[in-house]
Amino acid sequence: MSSSPLLPLPATSSPIQEAVHLRASPSSQIRAFLAASEDVDIDPETVEELLQALIIETTSSNADESPGIPHASEDSDGAESGSGFDLEVSELDMSALYFVSDEDVQPWSQQQIRGMMHHLKEYGMSSWMNEYVLKRSIPIPQLLLAFGINLSPSLHNMSPATLTYFLRVAMSRELQLRDKLPNYNTVEDAVRLISTSRRILILTGAGISVSCGIPDFRSRDGLYASLKERGDYDLDDPQQMFDINYFRENPTGSNSQIYPSNFIPSPCHRFIKLVEDKNQLLRNYTQNVDGLQGVAGVGPGSIMECHGSFTTASCLLCRRQVPGSEIKADIFAQKVPLCSVCNAPQPGASPRKPKSKKRKSAKKAKGAWDSDDEDESDDPSFPPGIMKPDITFFGEKLADKFGDLLARDRNEVDLLLVIGTSLKVSPVADILCHLPHSVPQILINKTPVRHINPDIILLGNADDIIIHLCAKLGWELPPPTPNSRAASPGFLGHKSKKRSAADLDILQEPQRVGESHIWLFEGAEGGDWLQNIEQRIVSGLDAELAGGPDAELEQSPKKQRLE
Repeated sequence: MSSSPLLPLPATSSPIQEAVHLRASPSSQIRAFLAASEDVDIDPETVEELLQALIIETTSSNADESPGIPHASEDSDGAESGSGFDLEVSELDMSALYFVSDEDVQPWSQQQIRGMMHHLKEYGMSSWMNEYVLKRSIPIPQLLLAFGINLSPSLHNMSPATLTYFLRVAMSRELQLRDKLPNYNTVEDAVRLISTSRRILILTGAGISVSCGIPDFRSRDGLYASLKERGDYDLDDPQQMFDINYFRENPTGSNSQIYPSNFIPSPCHRFIKLVEDKNQLLRNYTQNVDGLQGVAGVGPGSIMECHGSFTTASCLLCRRQVPGSEIKADIFAQKVPLCSVCNAPQPGASPRKPKSKKRKSAKKAKGAWDSDDEDESDDPSFPPGIMKPDITFFGEKLADKFGDLLARDRNEVDLLLVIGTSLKVSPVADILCHLPHSVPQILINKTPVRHINPDIILLGNADDIIIHLCAKLGWELPPPTPNSRAASPGFLGHKSKKRSAADLDILQEPQRVGESHIWLFEGAEGGDWLQNIEQRIVSGLDAELAGGPDAELEQSPKKQRLE
């Protein structure tokens, strides 16, 4: 039987469909599934099972037949050991997932595949799994063929958990391939969508608070760049400042860098309040921890603070929760906030003093100390019962409330606004993959977000864009709330970049990029992405671009990071 693709390729094919043409060894396919764990959660048992299968495959293959595939090392007894196994999955081409052999037969018709993909994109992973795996009891290897993945025969007998992981990888990658809705392209379309939608989901990031004097994290003027330039902390990577392990070792540094004070809500925050007042807000999912949506008056039931906030703080030992205001004085005094219960004086006991212990650098925290003279005791450097603001650090899991609300909201949302975020942080960045693809999407951001395909892209200063949209809508933004009118001291070590009222009164009309769905406002930073699009326009590709610049959108890996 001659080799043929599992799916006929349309004129514009997706990465999955193109990859069906490719062949891959079983070892490469296993490594590709391991590499996919960058985007899809994987449990340790599945990792172990795949590593063992990879060792078996690579040791049984001839090196000439599988060039570049690593080999398991042997220990002193001659037994195979995984300790010397060089995986390097991050550099693997993910097309290796799509293994095809001459004997393969596609059991699904094109109509069936379209129906399956429509179900997935409109109703989500859970509904799809319930329908095809539980109700219809279709074997997972057979279901994978609908995604263009022909599972290597040696992987068919993997455990149910591992097979389910394979299917989640396939579904996740398919959900990232959203087609732009062709009916929405202009600022007027955006205005009409906002005006007529009744269940708007607003996803926000650090970009909506920059004008308040709060730095974002990743821009060239952001907090990470500031920490690196100042060099006040012994860090290999500024992001380590917000790692839960670093916090346990140095609980004063992380808090003082990101604790919000009397900041005035920006036009973006007040816009969210305005949408709520008009009974059009489904929910605001925010990655910010500054609490400014609440200061602007948005009700707590309308906000999902995905990474927590400083509103409350909890003891790391006894989990007692207190208002965040109780630890504010200690944070700004660079003192370690301690739990009053865990550190209550005991009758007849002398007060415990923190040990004077030289702090390890982030790099040394993983290895040895500088010298044998340093204190290597396992005793903590600080008393037990440290109070930690209820924000999510690297290495901590998001609250269950996040998943519960998203499962409910995905069935009600009729418009998605993404404002002021680069969407590089999972699982918040994955919200777009879990919403029905038929829901219109509008991106409002200073820079393009290359791994998504929204229907309307408005690039520039978020506040300017919101003010422009409100003017077109005939909406008047509510003023800052009275309790937020105090002068803002700014974040520690960060200079505020507020704009004057005069600046906001002189807003230029946006510039459209060709006949596309991309509009440039003041402050837009398109970089190479925008240059490539403009070159395409010069080459006469406006018609293609009006349907969405898919060819220019680059997939970027998502990481478990705090935005």
